[in-house]
Amino acid sequence: QLRSMSRSIVRQSKFRHVFGQAVKTEQGYDDIRVSKVTWDSSFCAVNPKFLAVIVESSGGGAFLVLPLSKMGRLDKNHPLVTGHAGPVLDIDWCPHNDNILASCSEDTTAMVWQIPDQMGTQPISEPIVVLEGHSKRVGIVTWHPTARNILLTAGSDNLIIIWNVGTGEALISMDDHPDLIYNVSWNRNGSLFCTTCKDRRLRVCDPRKREVVAERMAPHEGIRPMRAIFTRDGNLFTTGFTRMSQRELGLWDPTHFEEPIALLELDTSNGVLLPYYDPDTNMVYLCGKGDSSIRYFEITEEPPYVHYLSTFSSKEPQRGMGFMPKRGVDVSKCEIARLYKLHDKKCEPIAMTVPRKSDLFQDDLYPDTAGPDPALEPEEWLEGRDEDPILQSMRDGYVPPKSRELKVARKNVLDSRPTPRRSMSSRDGSPQLVDWLLEEVKNLKATVLSQEKRICDLENKLSKYTNGTA
Repeated sequence: QLRSMSRSIVRQSKFRHVFGQAVKTEQGYDDIRVSKVTWDSSFCAVNPKFLAVIVESSGGGAFLVLPLSKMGRLDKNHPLVTGHAGPVLDIDWCPHNDNILASCSEDTTAMVWQIPDQMGTQPISEPIVVLEGHSKRVGIVTWHPTARNILLTAGSDNLIIIWNVGTGEALISMDDHPDLIYNVSWNRNGSLFCTTCKDRRLRVCDPRKREVVAERMAPHEGIRPMRAIFTRDGNLFTTGFTRMSQRELGLWDPTHFEEPIALLELDTSNGVLLPYYDPDTNMVYLCGKGDSSIRYFEITEEPPYVHYLSTFSSKEPQRGMGFMPKRGVDVSKCEIARLYKLHDKKCEPIAMTVPRKSDLFQDDLYPDTAGPDPALEPEEWLEGRDEDPILQSMRDGYVPPKSRELKVARKNVLDSRPTPRRSMSSRDGSPQLVDWLLEEVKNLKATVLSQEKRICDLENKLSKYTNGTA
């Protein structure tokens, strides 16, 4: 059905001939014992510096972090990251710092880790911060796309908690879901997120209003798990099952949830389809757990809206998948995406390329992409500001910056003053009291200014209402 569709409409698209290719064997990562936990997460997270994989571990939970350059057979003594008391269920690299990773576990906690550029030989067992707030296992962890240090977790207690990991505190808690949450996806500027849930509802949530702003019952009629992600322009791309257990994908406008923009049946396989979306090309890569293929589609503004492009097939089924942020692809090879496919015992990178004859930089393939700088501080986001990602050119490729440390300044609950960026304890024995006092004064001034601006904004709003102009 898909093949005939793509043949009947020959349309102009530079992505009609994207093709996938697995790297040579020696450029893969071997002897990795991938976790056997039955959980529908991707078990793998990558960024331009590191590959992280959730692995089998006796007693507690562990994951492996490898520098991307460490290909080939895994060194027997390579250290694991071992801080969780139960199996690790999900991991996510911070989009604003390539050395920071968040993990969550059956032990009801989420943890944030600083991964050094040089790993050493000892296991890493001390997280920078432990986030304790869920009463059951935590199955989902995902960073805010544009605000520094904002992390979302979702647990089997059906709670969603949004944290400021720089202070270790829970900022927002939402309990709108009556059943298990299958997945959570932020929109492009992080003003909203969408969720899929075992109650078969697709929801769009505004975290700062702490409310569900749109929902749709059963976008896919089957009872098996769904997935949903936001596209660049605010629509929702979903994967699920029909009543007859066919796999299905859909595209929805959350402001008109009654009818889908597109709904497409795929096949009768039973693995949950994990969608990986690239906002720069508006392409989505579908990887079914247990499938041995990756299908990819282009989302456009003209019918049929979701265009099947092609399928990358291989012999072995995938246990999970990692998706490289765009700034980590190789522009000199016209690579527009790279996926990291987990087998039982290894991880295999798969490059998606657009064949071009020229060696020059192809600017039509590489619009400016989200860079590593956050667009907002956590306080600004919490107060209601929204910013799109700060973009950077791909022309000269991407060079990851040196490791930056994430410092956690614990808030003292008894102290209502804003905490200084550097807490007193972090100056152990150093005589820089004057620096610290100046910093404290500066922070307090900034807080006063932002509060004055907020008062001003609120007064303006108020006067509009009292004058009847609103």
